[in-house]
Amino acid sequence: MGWWPFSKKSAEYRAPDVIRRDTRTWLSDLQEACERNFDSPSEARRQIRQMAKEWEDANKEGVMDDDLFDGLNMRAFRLLNCADDEFTKWLDDLSFWKPGWRPEGSRETDNS
Repeated sequence: MGWWPFSKKSAEYRAPDVIRRDTRTWLSDLQEACERNFDSPSEARRQIRQMAKEWEDANKEGVMDDDLFDGLNMRAFRLLNCADDEFTKWLDDLSFWKPGWRPEGSRETDNS
């Protein structure tokens, strides 16, 4: 009897085991770590280095796309290698935190 309401359905939907994080989530994690430690850039840099290892692992496992990995590393490079007063300027730069950000002159479409 196919009408029985408590029987199992043969084509049951299964959610994927891995839930992928999107670009905005990775970026907001980086931004939050930096903003929490805006008054202590050295602590923020320590956390950025730790996050960079997580990004590398996620990229190797195929959880993170190469473009996202490169974008996060470019931001991390700027934040890790700037002076403390520049650190705050990067935090305040809204375009720096947008998906697709690239340093000036690094886009293929730029003529510089």
